[in-house]
Amino acid sequence: MRHTWRWFGPNDLVSVDDMMQAGVRGVVTALHHVPTGAIWTPEEIALRQEQISVMKGGAASGLKWEVVESLPVSESIKTQSGDWRAHISSWIASMRNLRDAGIEVICYNFMPVLDWTRTDLAWRRPNGATCMRFDFIDFAAFDIHILQRKGAEQDFPAEIRAEAARRFAEMSEARRAQLADNVVCGLPGAAEHFSLQDVRDLLESYAPVTDKVLRRNFNDFLEQVAPVAQDIGVRLCCHPDDPPFGLLGLPRVMSTEADYAERMAAVDLSANGITLCAGSLGARPDNDLVGMMERFGARVHFAHLRNVRRDSDAIRGSFFEDEHLGGQTDMVALVASILREEERRRKAGREDVLIPIRPDHGQDILDDLGRGGQPGYPAIGRLKGLAELRGVEMALSHAAIRQG
Repeated sequence: MRHTWRWFGPNDLVSVDDMMQAGVRGVVTALHHVPTGAIWTPEEIALRQEQISVMKGGAASGLKWEVVESLPVSESIKTQSGDWRAHISSWIASMRNLRDAGIEVICYNFMPVLDWTRTDLAWRRPNGATCMRFDFIDFAAFDIHILQRKGAEQDFPAEIRAEAARRFAEMSEARRAQLADNVVCGLPGAAEHFSLQDVRDLLESYAPVTDKVLRRNFNDFLEQVAPVAQDIGVRLCCHPDDPPFGLLGLPRVMSTEADYAERMAAVDLSANGITLCAGSLGARPDNDLVGMMERFGARVHFAHLRNVRRDSDAIRGSFFEDEHLGGQTDMVALVASILREEERRRKAGREDVLIPIRPDHGQDILDDLGRGGQPGYPAIGRLKGLAELRGVEMALSHAAIRQG
């Protein structure tokens, strides 16, 4: 496995030096400051590569930008409205510029409106650590009583509506405001702070976009970008919905194994691949992560290794970000499956033998607490997760284990 680390650029409180000390081999980043729909220019790409290559004291880091996460797909492309054709042209131009700079793996997503959704960004665990949590009842309280989305009540069972109403009535104004901010945090460009009316307007723009329409629009996008990626040697990998079930009345088209099978078949090229996010997919009890790795391994170009713990076996339910070797995904079995795929690639003579993985998310522990870093991306919590994953990999790869 190729050990990588997500970095949010020069303003990230986790520095290049921190990544070096964590022992990562490559960097996952993006040009977050470039507006969605604009071209990532060679100059901006080169600047980010230079920033990664140097430590605080000026010494060379030896690190390189190896995976893009994410090259954003605009809402116009997803809805096929406005300047969507120009945005696809810009996306392809950015992809070409990235390949010219030596970057071959591009992660993206096709989630409408929300890139991810959590109701708590610092949920306290019994040991004092904090983590992100999605509470289904809190989300229902937000949707029905704070956002006041038209038709929201019909999207929740009666018992959830009743509990959400009770919980909302007990919330202080401060908690209501915090809940709204937490949910909106997952909006693209949320640094500009979206208002509730902005969210309502975005949702309204999706009124004509049914599940069927979004799937068609996704296929149209892939038909234009995947052949170019195949020609120039770029591996595209779509991230699953997070969480992998419907929210806010929006369609979700990358939540299950069947969704991935449909997308891979729609444009059956090796460049049209998968980001296997164990945390996102693991939030549904009916997703078999190890089985997906076995069945889709040849098209897995990137993996996010994190774990979640669900409160129930409901398809739409509450969960929190557990420790990397905790949670309900058998992480040891998943790593073993990744290693088996790498061995198959090695025997087949593929050049992309090592699958880039990163310790996704993690709990805030020790000095992470109070650091004020990017939600879900602590320094020490991810370091702990990477160390655990590296230990699992080393044990499974050790000659004594293979021969035994």
